Amino acid sequence: MKKTCSLNKYAGKRICVALSGGRDSVALLHYLLHNAKEFSLRVTALTCEHGIRGEESLRDLQFVTELCKKWGVPLTVFRADVPARCKQSGRGMEEEARIFRYDCYQTVLKDGAVDFVATAHHKDDVSETVLFRLIRGTSPAGLAAITEWDRVIRPFLGTSRAQIDEYVAKHDLLYREDSTNVDLSYARNRLRKEALPLLEEIYNGAGEHLVRFASLSAEDDAYLQALAKAELKTGADVRFRIDLPKPIFSRACILAVKELGVRVDYTSSVVEETLRLCTLQSGRRMSLPCGVEAMREGDEIVLYRPRPPVLEEIPFSMGTIAFGDGFVEIGVGEKEGALRVDLDRIPPECVLRTRRTGDQFRPFHGREKTLKAFLTDRKVSARISRGLPVLAKNSRVYAVFGVEIADEIKQTEQTERRGYLLYVPNERADAGEEK
Repeated sequence: MKKTCSLNKYAGKRICVALSGGRDSVALLHYLLHNAKEFSLRVTALTCEHGIRGEESLRDLQFVTELCKKWGVPLTVFRADVPARCKQSGRGMEEEARIFRYDCYQTVLKDGAVDFVATAHHKDDVSETVLFRLIRGTSPAGLAAITEWDRVIRPFLGTSRAQIDEYVAKHDLLYREDSTNVDLSYARNRLRKEALPLLEEIYNGAGEHLVRFASLSAEDDAYLQALAKAELKTGADVRFRIDLPKPIFSRACILAVKELGVRVDYTSSVVEETLRLCTLQSGRRMSLPCGVEAMREGDEIVLYRPRPPVLEEIPFSMGTIAFGDGFVEIGVGEKEGALRVDLDRIPPECVLRTRRTGDQFRPFHGREKTLKAFLTDRKVSARISRGLPVLAKNSRVYAVFGVEIADEIKQTEQTERRGYLLYVPNERADAGEEK
């Protein structure tokens, strides 16, 4: 298989094989071990026991454990009750199992003990996946099918199922057969056993053409993804323009959700809901199916994680005070990026809270107005202003952290105790938005 499975780019790397005990993954583990010396590979394995097939699954785990012991391969075992997870998430069994596996891969990669996790997906898997996604309905991005990403590699992607069968026979490799692989009630199995062979009869090379189609789709998608990523403005939130072409807009939407650290399980519904927001007035917002909030602000769409509301009042005091999902700092002297105040002019009865209806504010060197009107004039969106800490006594506001202080507490030539007010949300590493 050397002609179709080059290991040059993995030379000197630590590779962990996702080992199910099936023919393909056993062949991959053997192939990497067989070439480990030539390419200076350090090979380990992981296995995922899904808790789906009962005793059969446990026998697969035993086989994998004994095989790794026999071949001297360090093995990491992950176990989960996927059926129970399905009941909690509402996802299908296959999707929940896939999420569990990829969580396991990321766990191993984040531990830093390996450079790559290798799965045994091969060329026939690609054609099968393309066909499956086409008949189920997918976006052009979905036609990229099986690709390498985020240090999850597929050394056999250029290798056919027939070549793997030949390799297994040549080396007399033992493996486990998953009984669900022959169950034709699964759509993928019917495609593999019935549809693809029929397509090959109708047109010789149909599978190869599907693979080629997937490769071209992956190239197109990579280009569009790069254009979409360039449109993102990131910080505590992620934003992009509403007038982007739809292929860029949809990808920007998904990338923005991922940028916020959220797994996107309902890609099409997330995009559709966000597109609908473009037709609404500025200031309108909605909750996306993935748990992220989206808002139209002018000519931009803003995606953000909703912050927990701060309902209580916190008595005014010096020092660092936890506030919402960040912290407030009130200190003596000056600090870069902080609001400057006369500490002796702050009423001791003041509290820290969020804004309320009826709040009044006289900004530094300005006229008194409602706090809402002031924030609107400053173009601070309702989304942001709802979570900002304010320093207030009853309905009189003396400071809006990160924005402005009231004229009543400004520093003058008579100021004896000069102080500062600073607010830093947890998702920000600095106080760049403080005034």
